[in-house]
Amino acid sequence: MARVDHPRGGTCAFSMVRRRIRRRRGAYRPRWWPRGALMMTAQPSGAADLAALTETCVRHLRERGLSLACAESLTGGLLTAQFVTIPGVSAVLRGGVVSYATDLKASILGVSSERLASHGPVDREVALQMARGVCDVAGADIGMATTGVAGPGPHDGHPAGTVWIAVSTRSGAHHLRGSGGVGAVVADG
Repeated sequence: MARVDHPRGGTCAFSMVRRRIRRRRGAYRPRWWPRGALMMTAQPSGAADLAALTETCVRHLRERGLSLACAESLTGGLLTAQFVTIPGVSAVLRGGVVSYATDLKASILGVSSERLASHGPVDREVALQMARGVCDVAGADIGMATTGVAGPGPHDGHPAGTVWIAVSTRSGAHHLRGSGGVGAVVADG
């Protein structure tokens, strides 16, 4: 479970990442985020915390007049589903695309077919292209994308639990790589 802490209090969730990311990468603060930027750290959280974190994230997006769209492979719609549990999310959420099959990443989200053929769907650049693509498809200000290997075994040389998360805005795209047990990848950790 990834948890995003706002420096002035409150939190916001970008799900499906475990504590190991914090140990490997430290705090993550995107330079492109508006004033009062959110800080991303990976910390475990319960279902009630997840709802509160998601609600805060939606509130921050609404206050800034930003829209969001999600492109999901690994999470199979769970990320978008978490957002739609929040009342008033229609003010910020443009939609979600579940592109579980590799060919859909190219045909719907515009991910490079050459990149998919050479590196497979579990790749940093694929996640970034998915995030950019969902922004274009949905007309959103911010695109979030998830791709990885849920398991139970490895896929294309990547161990189960490998996760790539990308966020794209009009000013650029950023990624976060994580790993964890199979249960942690697609469930609240």
